[in-house]
Amino acid sequence: MKMKGGGFMENLFKFPLKQHVGVDSNPVVKKNDFVKRGQLIATMPEGMLGANIYSSITGTVVEVSEMQICIKPDKTQSDSYMKLHSKKPLDLIREAGIVGLGGAGFPTYAKLQKPFGKNSGVVIVNAAECEPILSHNIDSIEHHAQQLIRGLDIVMDIVKADKGIIAIKSVHPEVIHKLEEVINDSRIHIHKLEDMYPMGEERAIVREVLDRLLDITELPFAADTVVINAETICRIQEAVDEKKPLIDKDITVAGKLKNGLIHIFHDVPLGISVGDIFEKAGGLADEYGELIMGGPFTGKRTSLDAPVIKTTGGLIAAEEFWKGPDKLGLLVCACGGNKERLEEIAASMGSEVVGVEYCKQAHEMKNGSLKCENPGRCPGQVQKVMALKKDGAQALLISNCTDCSNTVMSCAPQLKLPVYHCTDGALRAVNHKLIRKIK
Repeated sequence: MKMKGGGFMENLFKFPLKQHVGVDSNPVVKKNDFVKRGQLIATMPEGMLGANIYSSITGTVVEVSEMQICIKPDKTQSDSYMKLHSKKPLDLIREAGIVGLGGAGFPTYAKLQKPFGKNSGVVIVNAAECEPILSHNIDSIEHHAQQLIRGLDIVMDIVKADKGIIAIKSVHPEVIHKLEEVINDSRIHIHKLEDMYPMGEERAIVREVLDRLLDITELPFAADTVVINAETICRIQEAVDEKKPLIDKDITVAGKLKNGLIHIFHDVPLGISVGDIFEKAGGLADEYGELIMGGPFTGKRTSLDAPVIKTTGGLIAAEEFWKGPDKLGLLVCACGGNKERLEEIAASMGSEVVGVEYCKQAHEMKNGSLKCENPGRCPGQVQKVMALKKDGAQALLISNCTDCSNTVMSCAPQLKLPVYHCTDGALRAVNHKLIRKIK
């Protein structure tokens, strides 16, 4: 459904100055300024990697700090917006402040500013909807397939690609059929993906579509490829054809709610609070565990007063925390929750962490994050499980992908080690099957 006005317009909208990869944006407004929907409120520093930020509502600036800009919305709002000024597609994408809307938020203009060579290059639309529960991308494609194709055409023209591929899981036959109906360009094809996690990870997409496994330090451009999230592609179409800045976001809202388990909202104004979104979904149930911003695997714990930002894809009210064992072992995977996230969950379970192991394919990068050597293809976890048993673990808490979880479940029960997964609370809240043994 489209996001409409209502009670949420009485509350402050917050716009963090860091919503993307790169440096913080610089405010261009001051306290008591009146701003309109679509008006520029923060710019990226000249010559630095970053992104512009726009107000998603009409109202008055009440705070400008080093961290954020707060705006008090007017009681009367309109869907109209101040339009962008640039003429060329790449300039419009840059001006619009578009970043990757399905991951870390890498500024999209930087991805597209180097064209491919003659008669080469592939643009892959990542329509995998990688995380369980999240379904706003698939819903958007189902109802606006033509917009996706138009956005892909724009990107292919910018980077001079000779082929476009839409990577989508085969479990969505109706959506695939709708895409096939609107594709009238022989350069554009559909690639059907297996339904497993993390099939939407960038390097997994390249491996499945082009049959090339990139090194953990390589970007898709090394394979003459650009990978762009489905919603990002659609927001590119809006920026180029409608001169619309990035001010709205599609979101899946799910979990322990008073009215249904899963809701999809389109065009949610950035800056709105998490609490207001849950109210729009009918309100939170009387009892729930934690609030997650993002998906079950890689989402982070959030709060009711936190704002929706450019990279927000999901808001989940998880099941109440279950009482864990006294001693818990952690098995960290590059594709799921990191060590800190698992420690956070363990603490909420009332368990002491007695050992930490990492999937043998998880490699630490310079920025401290982990990358999987071959996403979704697990070599086995027996040694790691045995090490945690030796550390005194009475059970395991894991963050592994589908395949890794399968290997853990093949050995842990034999060692009398129960297994918990970082996704359990979210999946239980919507009555989804837990990530356990699949074969």
